[in-house]
Amino acid sequence: MLKEAIYIWLDGNIVPWHEAKVHVMTHSLHYGTAVFEGIRAYSDRRDLCVFRLHDHVRRMYRSAKIYGFPLRYPEDEVKKAVVEILRANGIREDAYIRPISFLGHGTIGLVYTGIEPHLAVIAFQYGKYFNKEGVSVTISSWRRLCDESAPPMAKASGHYINSVAAKMDALRGGYDEAIMLDHRGMVSEGSGENVFMVREGAIVTPPLSSCILEGVTRDTVMILAREEGFMVEVRDIARAELYTADEVFFAGTAAEITPVLSVDGRIVGDGKPGPVTGHIKGIYEKIVRGEDERHPEWRTSVYEEGGC
Repeated sequence: MLKEAIYIWLDGNIVPWHEAKVHVMTHSLHYGTAVFEGIRAYSDRRDLCVFRLHDHVRRMYRSAKIYGFPLRYPEDEVKKAVVEILRANGIREDAYIRPISFLGHGTIGLVYTGIEPHLAVIAFQYGKYFNKEGVSVTISSWRRLCDESAPPMAKASGHYINSVAAKMDALRGGYDEAIMLDHRGMVSEGSGENVFMVREGAIVTPPLSSCILEGVTRDTVMILAREEGFMVEVRDIARAELYTADEVFFAGTAAEITPVLSVDGRIVGDGKPGPVTGHIKGIYEKIVRGEDERHPEWRTSVYEEGGC
C-alpha cells in the first residue's frame, strides 16, 4: 500500500496531503490529457539523492510538446518543487516522486484550448516495486500502442490504460508482469518497464521504432553497460528470442533492474538472475546512491549542497 506523506506541492503551494484536490470536471480525469514522470530519490546515509531529475523533467516537457499541452511552469520551477516537497515532508529514506501536469475544468468536450493547466508534485517513501529476486512474465495479447494511434514517446496519462489492460491480464493469469509486442509483432516493452535481453554476449534492447517509451533507466543501463565493456545492441527483438535468451531483465524507475526468470512458462537461462543482469544491477544500485562516484550530474542533492 502507498505510504502517504504529509504534504503535496500543488500549483506553487505546499498543501496537506488530503487537501490536494481537483474538480470532478477536470479535463485530464475524463480524457487522460496529462503528462507525468516517475522519479526516484535514494538515501546515501548523509543525504537524499534525486536520480536524473533534469532528464525526467525534460522528458515530461517533451511529452507535453508532442501533444501541444500547455504548461504552467518552466522546467526549473518543477525541479525546485521536487526538492521543496521532499524537504517539506522530511523524507530521508528512499522515495518516489510523481510530478504531473494536468488540464483543469471548463468544458466537457475534447478540445482543451483555453483550459488552465495545473501542476502537482507528489513524493512519498517507497521501496521495491517487485519485492522478489526475479519475476515471471507473459507475452500479452494486448499490443503496445503505436505511432499510428497515439505517440508512445509521450508519457501521457491516457496511454496507461493500455498498460493497465496488459498488467491486469498478466496478474489474472498468475504472472508478475506482461511484455507487450508492437504492431509488427516485435518485442516492445513491459507495462511500465523497458526490456533487455542478453544473447550471445550482447545486451540487446528494442529501438524507439518498436513503440517504446524512451526510458531514463534504459538510457542509464546502456551508458553503464558500455562503460563496463559490454556490447550493447539496439535492434528489433523477436518474441521467440526471449524464450531462448541467456538472460532477460526489466529496467525502469519503479522496477529499477529486475531479472526476468521465465517468459510464458519457459525458464530463462537456469531460472536464476544471470551474471550480466547481476553486474548491471549492482553498478546501478551504487550509482544511484553515489557509492560509485561516476556521473555526479545524475544525482541532485536534497539536503546538502554537493552531498550526492
